Amino acid sequence: MAGDPLRASLAVLQMLREERFQEVCDLFAPQLRAVVSPRVIQSAWEAEISRQGRIAGVGTPLVEDARPGLWVVKVPVTCQHGGMTLVASLAADDRLLGLQLVPGAVAAPAASWSTPPYADPELFDEAEVVLEAALSVPGTLCVPRRKGPLPGIVLLAGSGPNDRDETIGPNKPLKDLAWGLASCGIAVLRFDKVTFAHPDEVRALPGFTLADEYLPQAVAAVELMRRHPAVDARRVFLLGHSLGGTVAPRVAAQVPHVAGLVLLAAGIEPLHWNIVRQVRYIASLTAEGEASAAQAIAVLTDQARRVDSPDLTPATPATELPLGVPASYWLDLRAYEPGETLARLDKPVLLLQGGRDYQVTVEEDLRVWQAALAGRANVTSKVYAADNHCFFVGSGPSSPADYEAAQNVDPEVVSDVADWLGRISAGVA
Repeated sequence: MAGDPLRASLAVLQMLREERFQEVCDLFAPQLRAVVSPRVIQSAWEAEISRQGRIAGVGTPLVEDARPGLWVVKVPVTCQHGGMTLVASLAADDRLLGLQLVPGAVAAPAASWSTPPYADPELFDEAEVVLEAALSVPGTLCVPRRKGPLPGIVLLAGSGPNDRDETIGPNKPLKDLAWGLASCGIAVLRFDKVTFAHPDEVRALPGFTLADEYLPQAVAAVELMRRHPAVDARRVFLLGHSLGGTVAPRVAAQVPHVAGLVLLAAGIEPLHWNIVRQVRYIASLTAEGEASAAQAIAVLTDQARRVDSPDLTPATPATELPLGVPASYWLDLRAYEPGETLARLDKPVLLLQGGRDYQVTVEEDLRVWQAALAGRANVTSKVYAADNHCFFVGSGPSSPADYEAAQNVDPEVVSDVADWLGRISAGVA
């Protein structure tokens, strides 16, 4: 089935209909097999069939190129009492990266990204750049069409192989931020992560770490901004989202002339336990979810304990660790104290957090950052009650379905970041 996401997805649906749940498990990418079981898949399938009734027909699938190397196939299924959509996320080799049963309306084509109302492309120019490192990556620099020197900011994307826009479904939160801030007179540089630009090379690297994932390209980005003739080298900032926010203090420690840091939904709870918490939360959203995810949560919990264990060594098999990430990565992350690192920098900090965010939360993360920086006059924090992890406005409990509709970053967030940068820049100039 390699190289044919449509055929692969229809094959998965047929396996489900024939109750061949183990075969579906075997199609998942190796790093995900530890948290997927035939029982979990069977429970989810049987719960949906019990509600919708027997399958009456299968509609025309919709294949979406979510990003290079990732396909999303939506297969509409008509049932006796309604309908549903099988959503399969597949890698280039047709290995499953995700599988969902969602409402039938999801089978409609997803709307594409659109320019946010607070961005005006007539106010800035975009140029392609290359960040030179052992593994160089491409990026995009937005330079406002106004007299300089200008403040500048480098954007750091969150976990996983993110592109420069942090594309998720039809959404591009880092592009929203870049265009919004550039429209306010701030030069902005965003770039593809090395795990996105060089996936094969990264997989072949022995001992890959969090530092390898971010530092070489992030440091190169800051230096490129400082050298740009339109940018004031004294006023270059870092903005990190999610894991990008977690690692931003580590980047700033490497380039001490960074003028300040903006942390958007930055995680500080240990990542391996954050993963367990997220899976538990998603499972809690439905009555059948908690029961069907119990085994996966137990496996993840054991793997997280292994990360904390003094017996963890570089030789520990990745298959025994969360998401199949190698031990070298967890050892590096385990040794990094983001709160202490940020406190030692004594630079202006803006902490922003979505109140509906379940991936990084007010209690488990923001409060810990605030405690680490307690008593500092140059720290500002704010919670946006209606925003989720990507700072999209919504209501009710947040879930992965939040990212299926096209939307833009909350305009209040963009305005607050721009205002803060302006105030801090005025003090630096």
